[in-house]
Amino acid sequence: MAPWQELLRKKSVATLEALVAKFGPEHFPDLERLREAARNFEFRISPAMVDLIKSPGDPIWRQYVPDLQELEVHDGLVDSLAEDANSPVPNITHRYPDRALFLVSPVCASYCRFCTRRRKVGDPEKIPMSELESAFRYLEEHTEIRDVIMSGGDPLLLSDRRIDELCKRLRSIPHIEIIRIGSRVPCHLPERITPELCAILKQSHPLYINTHFNHPDELTPAAVNALRMLADAGIPLGCQTVLLKGVNDDPVVMKALMQKLLAARVRPYYLFMCDQVAGAEHFRTTVEKGLEIIRALRGWTSGLAVPHFVIDAPGGGGKIPLVPEYVESISDEEVVLRNYAGKRYVYKQPPANRQEDSARDRALPSSSFLPFPRPFSALPAP
Repeated sequence: MAPWQELLRKKSVATLEALVAKFGPEHFPDLERLREAARNFEFRISPAMVDLIKSPGDPIWRQYVPDLQELEVHDGLVDSLAEDANSPVPNITHRYPDRALFLVSPVCASYCRFCTRRRKVGDPEKIPMSELESAFRYLEEHTEIRDVIMSGGDPLLLSDRRIDELCKRLRSIPHIEIIRIGSRVPCHLPERITPELCAILKQSHPLYINTHFNHPDELTPAAVNALRMLADAGIPLGCQTVLLKGVNDDPVVMKALMQKLLAARVRPYYLFMCDQVAGAEHFRTTVEKGLEIIRALRGWTSGLAVPHFVIDAPGGGGKIPLVPEYVESISDEEVVLRNYAGKRYVYKQPPANRQEDSARDRALPSSSFLPFPRPFSALPAP
């Protein structure tokens, strides 16, 4: 057993009884109902996250400790992003034209209570490792796929040997240009990032890793060191953050997080609205709160620290960007703008092109402004 595996097994909090013993029974007045919440979705808190909990109910606690609100009936969806409806074979979701999601691991170091895949994460029967061969055949046959995102669960909880096999198999498919890995391991279990793992990943370039940090406290010295090792292996790092009530729904907290990510050589990539997933409704904020946070970032800190604010559309619509309103008006003569500080500016349209551009725009059908005028399903096979 590798040291990181032993650490995860021995030092994680993986039962409610262990949680009660650590923090005291006074914080768990309805333990039996909490057991029901834990039965509905896997429960484990990695050693790094246990150490970060300062007090019950704090931003770290909220992300990982079961809550009675998980049992309340809301409008949440079991498969909020319709991943299963876009799954042609087990472990593959193929929604976008040139890229596919590949689930390669059923387990996580910690289980986030807001997980959009909570219907299956933690259950090896629902993310079956025995079905990887059919997934590889699908990727081999669909030559339009140039970008594969390995996810799960957490791919970096696999053994070095298995990760090496997966990367080599993907690299053997000629039309796959880019490999991406989605992982919270640098946050949850930084000890897993070893020189041996980095050497394996380095052989599979171009390879990208998107991490997941939701609060500045999560960027511990150990986590920053793990990120340094990955970056030194030539791996571009991004971060996908989820906007969560009581965790990071505050412009000051979010600005600190994004700046600490940049300092750790991680480019903020997405800020997601929390998905409408059943059992996680209590984490959701309003869209206006997200726009407020983006306004507090753009112009007030480096543009590198401003992620794309998106809603992953319920029902499988994909990621839709949202931006604060900076354009006040557009005419043939000028564009009126407000900058990050609210000051008004006017940008003049080029005179020679005004009438020509206006006439052409009026003649184009509205669908011409879409990147794919026809739906993906109607596109001819390559």
